[in-house]
Amino acid sequence: MSWREILRRGFARAGGGQADRDALPAEALPRGEKIDFLEPRPIGLPFREPPKISNLQAVDLDQDGLLDVVVCDCETNRVSWIRQYPQGRFTEKVCAEGLIAPAHVQAVDFDDDGDLDLLVAVLGMLFPNNDKIGSVVILENDGRMRFVPHVVVERVARVSDVRGGDLDGDGDMDLAVAQFGYDDGQTRWIENLGGWKFRSHILQNLSGPIHSPVADMDGDGDLDIVVLVSQEWEEIYVFAGDRRGRFLSHRIYGSDNPDFGSSGMWLSDLDQDGDLDILYTNGDAFDYLPPHPWPWHGLQWLENQGGLRFRYHRLASFGGAVGLQPGDVDRDGDLDLVAVAAFNKWETPEAQSMIWLENDGHMKFRPRDITNTPSHIQALAAGDFNKDGWIDFVTGGMHVYPPYDRVERIVLWTNVWPQAGASE
Repeated sequence: MSWREILRRGFARAGGGQADRDALPAEALPRGEKIDFLEPRPIGLPFREPPKISNLQAVDLDQDGLLDVVVCDCETNRVSWIRQYPQGRFTEKVCAEGLIAPAHVQAVDFDDDGDLDLLVAVLGMLFPNNDKIGSVVILENDGRMRFVPHVVVERVARVSDVRGGDLDGDGDMDLAVAQFGYDDGQTRWIENLGGWKFRSHILQNLSGPIHSPVADMDGDGDLDIVVLVSQEWEEIYVFAGDRRGRFLSHRIYGSDNPDFGSSGMWLSDLDQDGDLDILYTNGDAFDYLPPHPWPWHGLQWLENQGGLRFRYHRLASFGGAVGLQPGDVDRDGDLDLVAVAAFNKWETPEAQSMIWLENDGHMKFRPRDITNTPSHIQALAAGDFNKDGWIDFVTGGMHVYPPYDRVERIVLWTNVWPQAGASE
């Protein structure tokens, strides 16, 4: 066991050691009545073994006007495409095989030829490992929805995320890469030199980076890289870009609890004030056998106040939280939140795998239950799949530990709010 593991487990046994702001009461209204507004439907290939879906993206991959789903499957070591046809029919096609534990996929037009390619972060092994087994792979769309793999970098610390953006202002797409590793990790950006040639630039040598989205966080017109670092660090950094491929590191959040369990980060203008905020879950429980939730697990909003200053809001407690997506669920003009959990007290019927937080219009959020079935939901994506004006959701299961009594691979959750008897 590494010294980091000893530190983390010792901290947990000592009672958590949370920073004061991590222990703040949730800024949530009292729990609300359940509204059954999502209708579940399994989609995609059947399964025999417990599924291990790490990531989903809702995107119109073939650009036919219908929303599809791109899937990272750590059980089959594949990236696949669940294509939607008219009348809500779906079929699943394998885009690439032999990608050991694909962690994240993003659909972008990397080569600027008019179709969508796939950026894939490959761990090399699902569970923590110090070997240099990670890679970044681009699946190039040939224009006929066949995908040609290009290995950008390999034999590096386990890669958990890769995102595309023009980071040096030269007109082509570069890559921001999070390498979780285990004891040794990195954050880097990869410069696109053209002709499928690349140059790596190391930004940080910390273990545990999970996500590395690219966006203009400071409103200066160029792209920045936002990085969530877990392990014992439990920090969020913004690497502010200057449009020339140079980055200045800003630590914008940190927990004093090395067992905080950072599990995911997403960018959204939650308060609709014109800048990007950070949505943040902490619910990682992979370090414990069996995995279980902790009292400090939950959902956070880091409100962008300009100048790379962010105000921390604890929105709700949610054991094992790993996914969080914004959307105007009830179509009242503000953004609500839907969250999922991979590890909760599954023996307890009240322990939910999926909840939503209703925005009251004043940035106060009321938690409401959605379901406890299936359990172990790892992946969550959102979009209007049936083009009825109501946001739907799709989830993926990561069933690596028992119980196995509520197992599903991929589920489409159609928003039927009007039929549910709720008012718009």
